[in-house]
Amino acid sequence: MPDPVIPTDYDPSGIGQLNGNIFGLPFDYDSAGLIAIGVPWEVTVSYGAGTAQGPQQVLDASPQLDLYDFDHPDGWKQGIFMPPISQETLTQNGIYRAKAAAIIDRLSQGESLAELTSELAEVNQAGAAMNQWLFDECMKAIGQGKRVAVIGGDHSAPLGYFQAQATQHPDFGILHIDAHADLRDAYEGFQYSHASIMFNATAIPQITKLVQVGLRDICQDEVDLINGSKQRIVAYYDRTIKSQLYSGHTWQAICHEIIEHLPPKVHISFDVDGLDPKLCPATGTPVPGGLELEQTFYLFRELVNSGREIIGFDLCEVGNAEWDGNVGARIVYKLANLMDLSRGKS
Repeated sequence: MPDPVIPTDYDPSGIGQLNGNIFGLPFDYDSAGLIAIGVPWEVTVSYGAGTAQGPQQVLDASPQLDLYDFDHPDGWKQGIFMPPISQETLTQNGIYRAKAAAIIDRLSQGESLAELTSELAEVNQAGAAMNQWLFDECMKAIGQGKRVAVIGGDHSAPLGYFQAQATQHPDFGILHIDAHADLRDAYEGFQYSHASIMFNATAIPQITKLVQVGLRDICQDEVDLINGSKQRIVAYYDRTIKSQLYSGHTWQAICHEIIEHLPPKVHISFDVDGLDPKLCPATGTPVPGGLELEQTFYLFRELVNSGREIIGFDLCEVGNAEWDGNVGARIVYKLANLMDLSRGKS
């Protein structure tokens, strides 16, 4: 698609405009090169709630960011637009979140999944419908020559996006930042659980590599799946990263090793609980430890420097709090600019 037309009176150094668009940028759906889709969904959340409000928190915080980016000073010119957050999806989230919470409560009291078949089917059907909605939204944007990003919601949110990308790319990898491996098979009986997103992703044959960074809260079944994957899944545990850093290895060297596992086309799936929880205290399942924000940006920067293309990204598990939205907005802007750079922009 042609480069976006920028209004002649727009001042990128001026006060952030409260115009309804992310970062207050002067673009709409037709003129933007990147469409950031908010997915207000956290039906299967198993600890803290609030991530369904993550897209709104990111949107609300975004206009106060300054637009100059040291990696890509003119990155905003690519045109970024966030369509209105789907209130229908948010309403459905509330309905099925209550149903899922009742199921989780009954499981915790000793009932078996066999006793909950009809209730689980209803929640799973709702998850499938949400995935189909997101797939359709992504394909609409892709069909118009646009790039796509997803802002969750819990980490179940981007599956329909992964499926849309698989129609465009026969071979791509996922660079996954997270405290959790998310490799559980239908956790708590929910096929589209936030704890199952990467298990579901590995069912997509076009995703040939999954590289996970920052893991520190994991179960035996997930470790066994990683170890038995014949290197299709590669895990960089937080304790291993820290041990290497404490013993004199450089983060640059570790980043280069991480990146070496990835194919030429890469999707970045960023769960904010992969960060130190001081940066995301309202996220759904915070875990002590984790990465610093600039540390992750350095990894992404080295990914671009390696010549790999960022084909898309999602940001998930942003909590319902102003600070979390502030951090989330900065992640979205950095990833948008690095994705644009990876396409050969200067």
